[in-house]
Amino acid sequence: MKVFNLACEHEHQFEGWFGSADEYERQSAQGMIECPMCGSKAIRKLLAAPRLNLSGAQEPPKERPAAGPTPPANQAEQAQAIWMKVARHLVENTEDVGDKFPDEARKIHYAEAPQRFIRGVASAEQAAELADEGIEVFSFPFPKALKEPLQ
Repeated sequence: MKVFNLACEHEHQFEGWFGSADEYERQSAQGMIECPMCGSKAIRKLLAAPRLNLSGAQEPPKERPAAGPTPPANQAEQAQAIWMKVARHLVENTEDVGDKFPDEARKIHYAEAPQRFIRGVASAEQAAELADEGIEVFSFPFPKALKEPLQ
């Protein structure tokens, strides 16, 4: 099994697991690899240090830091981690009403439907119309990985 560090044209970094380096090359050439964050198919391999086991000797166990997430190494990774956390929170705590978002937002605003948190799709024009009516909305692009079941 080969694990490669990959990145898309928007600098979203992720891992790709492949049966071999040839399998990575084949899938890459056929455009089968895409960014789980944005769906971009412009993917490149990042440099990574190989792990070589040159002897039967074992490394002494390393002291493990206290349990908890390891902070990302740089600001781009931190921003991406926060964005994913917010996206997951929105998915878990809102109802997806899809293309009916403008109508459903109006029904909730005018007390014609139960008060609840919703998400969905609206054009820029529809969002402007909602704002003109005093209905607060905001745009948040969801990563492709959250739109499909994860395996």
